[in-house]
Amino acid sequence: MKSIIRYLAVLAGIVLLFTACKTSRQPAFGLYDKEGTIRIACIGNSITYGSGIENRETNSYPAVLGRMLGARFEVRNFGVSGATLLKKGNMPYWSLPEMNAVADYKPDVVIVKLGSNDTKPENWAYKKEFGRDYKDFLAHFLALPGKPKIFACLPVPVYQTQWGINDDTLFKEVIPLIEKSAQETHVPIIDLYDALSNRPELFPDKVHPNAEGAALIARTVYTAIVGR
Repeated sequence: MKSIIRYLAVLAGIVLLFTACKTSRQPAFGLYDKEGTIRIACIGNSITYGSGIENRETNSYPAVLGRMLGARFEVRNFGVSGATLLKKGNMPYWSLPEMNAVADYKPDVVIVKLGSNDTKPENWAYKKEFGRDYKDFLAHFLALPGKPKIFACLPVPVYQTQWGINDDTLFKEVIPLIEKSAQETHVPIIDLYDALSNRPELFPDKVHPNAEGAALIARTVYTAIVGR
């Protein structure tokens, strides 16, 4: 009898493991329960836009992400070169037309990748306001009528200070504030900093990733979205 009980217990464990493996491929937030096209809005700066990438329309990370996700998904690029998260930054995303365009798009998922341009000294002069501004930014999209799922991305590494953008401020100050803001608003984090660390060859100008780097960003975001 004991051997039969052990056999049944092992069998039950195998069934549970198999079920977990199958269900882990589906987003925990029930994205596939939605009927019709699933819309994803990629908010960001020049890295999202695809600055410096040849044929950015097809090789930027949102474009690659769209191909990876497949026909049911529509991924739109709302990246703006130079955009900051800080409301008092030199180009706040808040005041750009894309801010309202994202809402008009009625996304099911919003990917936020901002923070690199905020490290510029003229912007980081307002660093005390970054955490509050970030939480306000996430709250703005969380409050959209469609109640989209929001993901907060930790920015990619900066391999050499350019245009005032620097890794010291990014890693030591910006990223901890993003993590804290995301945790306080219960928004999941996608760690692009770790995903592209130790890969300087993917950054021709030491700030912007090339097509291969954009593809790596897309794969990392894809993993977060589909729950694999």
